[in-house]
Amino acid sequence: MKRTFIKVASIVLTVSAVLTSCSTSAEKVENAKENVVEANNNLDKAQDAYLEDVEKYRKDADTEVATNDQRIADFKLRMVNDKKEVKADYKKRIDELEARNKEMKKKMDDYKADGKENWEAFKTEFKQGMDDIGNSLKNLTETHSDKK
Repeated sequence: MKRTFIKVASIVLTVSAVLTSCSTSAEKVENAKENVVEANNNLDKAQDAYLEDVEKYRKDADTEVATNDQRIADFKLRMVNDKKEVKADYKKRIDELEARNKEMKKKMDDYKADGKENWEAFKTEFKQGMDDIGNSLKNLTETHSDKK
């Protein structure tokens, strides 16, 4: 009798364990599905934020390029009455800055959104280039004012 009871108890425990583990696997699958959906939603949000950042930066860069273009045009107008030798030197320098400014605009226009890491590196490099142009224009303007 005791052996029969042990056998029946073992069978009941084994069946219970099998049934319990089956429902646990189903729950695990359901939880995994929920986690995948949540991860996809987070990824979509991050992608949208990244694309918004790219678009905003493009607008800001266009504004900065336009500002540089205006500063270059203003400088060219101020050079009209300069001496011939001074004018030649400034013309060469301003032409170089104008070419660099156009190059930066083209670089921004040609940029393809290809990942956040690449974007961060591009932004750093682009900002450095634009800052360099801006500082060169400022120095050129200050030097020109001193030589008048």
